[in-house]
Amino acid sequence: MLEGVSRMRKHLALCVLLIAPAAFAQAPGTNTAANENAALEQKIRDLEDRIVALEGQVRILKSQPGASAAPGVTQAQPAPAAPTPSPTSTEATAQAGVQTAPQEPVRLGGAGTAAAKALNPDISMIGDFIATTGQNHVLSAPVMEMHESELGVQAIIDPYARGDFFLSFGEEGVNLEEGFITFTALPGGIVAKAGKMRSAFGKVNTLHNHVLPWIDRPVVSGNLVGGEDGIDDAGFSVTRILPAPKGLFLEGTGQLFRGDSSDVFKSSQRSDVSVVGHLRGYGDISESTNLDLGVSYARGHNDLGSAFTTSLYGIDATLRYKPLRRAIYKSFVGRGEFIWSQRQQPVGSACLPGTCPSGIAPNFQRAFGFYTSADYQFARRWFLGGRLDRSGRARDARITDDGTSIVLTYWPSEFAQVRGQYRFTRYGAPISTLSPPGKEDANELLMQIQFSLGAHGAHPF
Repeated sequence: MLEGVSRMRKHLALCVLLIAPAAFAQAPGTNTAANENAALEQKIRDLEDRIVALEGQVRILKSQPGASAAPGVTQAQPAPAAPTPSPTSTEATAQAGVQTAPQEPVRLGGAGTAAAKALNPDISMIGDFIATTGQNHVLSAPVMEMHESELGVQAIIDPYARGDFFLSFGEEGVNLEEGFITFTALPGGIVAKAGKMRSAFGKVNTLHNHVLPWIDRPVVSGNLVGGEDGIDDAGFSVTRILPAPKGLFLEGTGQLFRGDSSDVFKSSQRSDVSVVGHLRGYGDISESTNLDLGVSYARGHNDLGSAFTTSLYGIDATLRYKPLRRAIYKSFVGRGEFIWSQRQQPVGSACLPGTCPSGIAPNFQRAFGFYTSADYQFARRWFLGGRLDRSGRARDARITDDGTSIVLTYWPSEFAQVRGQYRFTRYGAPISTLSPPGKEDANELLMQIQFSLGAHGAHPF
C-alpha cells in the first residue's frame, strides 16, 4: 500500500506540471480561464487530502498484528534451527518449554471469544421443592418432594427464528414440557410456532409452575383443563396483533394440535385433531393500573372415541396496580378465570373409554368452574394473597369441589422465593363416612422453596 501511495504522489505531481502551464497559458485576459484555474487548484487540493487519508490508513494497518506479512514489507529472517537436545536434557527442556510457551487464545474459525459466547444458548435451571402437611384423602401428596426441576434452553436460531426448549424433571421422570421454534419474520405481522407447546387457552394454562402466584393450581384447572400439564400438545400456532382503537392492544391466536392433552382431549385417529382460539385485549386504565381480558375456546375428541367431543369456553381477567414511584414496595394483582366445559359421553356406563361404538346418543355433561385471587405486596420482599375456588367435575357435573387458600410469599432476591400456603378444600365426592354426607374436607399446609440458576426470560403476567 505504501508503494501505491508513492506512485499516486508521483502521478499527481506530473499532472500538476503538465496541466498547470497549459492552464496558465490560456489564463491571461479571460475570466473563463481564471475560473478553470480555480477549479483545477481545488481538484489538486482534494487529491492531496485523499493522499493524507490513505497515509493514515497505512499507518493504522502497520500498527495491527500480522502487518509484517503484508505484501511489500520486508519479511523477518527465519530463526536458526534449534540444536538437537541431548537425552539427559530432554525432560528439563520440555518443562522449560511448557513454562515459557505463550498461551494462544482459543479461536473458533474467524470468530473471537465474544462471538463464540454469542453462539451458546441461554441455559437455566429452576428448582421447585414442596413440603406438605395435614390431611387430604382425595388427592394426597408426599410429605416432601422435589416437585419439579425445569431446564430451559433458549437461543436465536437465525435472523428469522428462535428456539425454546423446557424439560421438566420430576418424581415420575423427564417430560418435554415445551419445545418449539418461533418464526419472527413472517409477512403481515404474523408470528408462528411449530412444536410442542402450552396452548393459549385461558391464563393459568399458559403459565409454567414456577411463575404461578400459588403453590398449586386452582381446582378448576384440575377438574376441567387437565391439571398441571393442561392442554399441552404438539402442533402449530399463529398469532397476530389486530387493529384496535387507540390505546388498546388486541391480539388473536389460533392453534391446531394433534389432539392428545392429558385427560381433556384424546386422539383415536389422525383426523381427531384439536383446535384452540384465544383473543386477548389489554389497556391502561391509568399510569399505574392496567387491565388484561381474554376469551378462549377449545375443542377436541375425548377418551371415549372419535364420536365424542369436549368443548371448553373460557373468560379470563387480570387487573394490575403498580404505582410508578413505589413500584418496588407496593403492588396489587387481581385475577379471575371462568371456564365452562361441555363433554359428550354415553349415558351411565354404556361403554368403556375408547370402546364406545358410534351411533350411541351422547349425554352432555356441562360443568362450570372458576377461581378468583388477589395478591398484595405490602413490603419490598413480602406478598400476601388469597384464592377462592369452585368447580364441577367434567365427567359428572353434579359433583362440585370448593376451596379456599391463603398465601404468604417472601422473595430474598429475584432468583429465589419462599412461600407458604394454607389450603382448605371441600370435595363433593362421597369418599369418607367421617365427613358430612357427600363431602370430604381437606386441611393442608404447604411450603415451597424455588430457586433459579442461569438466564431465564420473563413471562407474561
